[in-house]
Amino acid sequence: MRKRVVVIGGGAAGMYAAIAAAEEGSEVILLEKNEKLGKKLFITGKGRCNLTNNCDTQTVLQNVCTNRKFLYSALGSCTSADVMTFFEEEGMRLKTERGGRVFPASDHSSDVIRTLEKRLRTLGVEVLLDTEASGIGLQERADEDTGQGGQTNVKKGKKRPARFITGVYRKDGSFLEADAVVVATGGCSYPQTGSTGDGYRFALSCGHEVSKPVPALVPLVTRETWVRELMGLSLRNVEVKLGQMQEQGTDICGKPWYEGFGEMLFTHFGVSGPLMLSASSFVTGRIPQEGLRLLIDLKPALTREQLDARLLRDFEENKNRIFKNSLDALLPAKMIPVVVRLSGIRPDTPVNGITRQEREGLVRLLKDFPLTIIGTRGFQEAIITKGGVDIKGIRPRDMSSKYVEGLYFAGEVLDVDALTGGFNLQIAWATGKAAGAGAAGMSSDRQTYILT
Repeated sequence: MRKRVVVIGGGAAGMYAAIAAAEEGSEVILLEKNEKLGKKLFITGKGRCNLTNNCDTQTVLQNVCTNRKFLYSALGSCTSADVMTFFEEEGMRLKTERGGRVFPASDHSSDVIRTLEKRLRTLGVEVLLDTEASGIGLQERADEDTGQGGQTNVKKGKKRPARFITGVYRKDGSFLEADAVVVATGGCSYPQTGSTGDGYRFALSCGHEVSKPVPALVPLVTRETWVRELMGLSLRNVEVKLGQMQEQGTDICGKPWYEGFGEMLFTHFGVSGPLMLSASSFVTGRIPQEGLRLLIDLKPALTREQLDARLLRDFEENKNRIFKNSLDALLPAKMIPVVVRLSGIRPDTPVNGITRQEREGLVRLLKDFPLTIIGTRGFQEAIITKGGVDIKGIRPRDMSSKYVEGLYFAGEVLDVDALTGGFNLQIAWATGKAAGAGAAGMSSDRQTYILT
């Protein structure tokens, strides 16, 4: 008799879990609360869908921020190369861009969704759209003595969960029987796509703990309001450090929480762009009341001595100008008024009147341009969620619950997250495949169990 697997959530992890379960021979039903599959996938990567990273598994793991060791098995069994092969064999051409980022050759995320939908149809997966799950059906074991940790004692001293899955309750009041259920409902980011934290509620009802969800890969908010003057300005090839503030001065106290090199963007509320999104994953949910210090090296290719020499040359070439008109070759035009103001040098000071002390202060400013981070934007702007179903209650090999037989989790609903670059979607594919295959391969021998 074929096992029936119900997958809740039609995003990346959910579709891949459904495919994996169907490939193992199970009858699979995929529930999606929206009117179509892959709503979040559609907007991923600004509509281009950075679906994985063309690198080895060790590199993927190095880019995981939370619970890296938990993902060793899943990422080892479903590599980036495996994901790329899947899409290429389904007829979708791929391309690799800077930093190993993999995109559909068409630059259309809709092609990724279409490819997954085609595979679901080929395998006979029943997709129920506009169908919202409201709860998980559970049943207690009554034929064996309950042991510690909510488990029951069985022969040969092994233990099994005291409860097992019976199916899924739908919001319309109906009940869908199942041998196994995969929860792939996503987190809380981009709630307009349907990610509203349903999976956390399901997990809690089944005895799992949930780490507090917070926005991640999200823009950062600054105390300084003058960032509005720089809104829209993108800086490439800058180096940043982010950490605790010194009690006095503008430096960082102790070891930085995050260091990185890349591209950033100024906004009306603070900073964004790839570099700042990555930085957010290391500070979200733990920013102290006084804020954190962000230091931007605007000229990382130059040492302080080299930058000082560069300034001397520029000032010599502009010796008949005033200070505010002498930085055109060094900085973007939009940034000059802010730098002039923060430098403490009077804007109308003749270049040949700038003192050595003032010039050295300008060098410090350009090498450690300071901002104060006081928070992050909300889930509406977060690419992913940090936090989620506690991995202590999940078996890493197949994403199965330790507390309820037949229950599996996949994707962003789990307390795992990574940096930008296709790594979070790689986690979704890998955990989805592990959960789907695990759900299809589980034992369905329950003839001795009775309702309580």
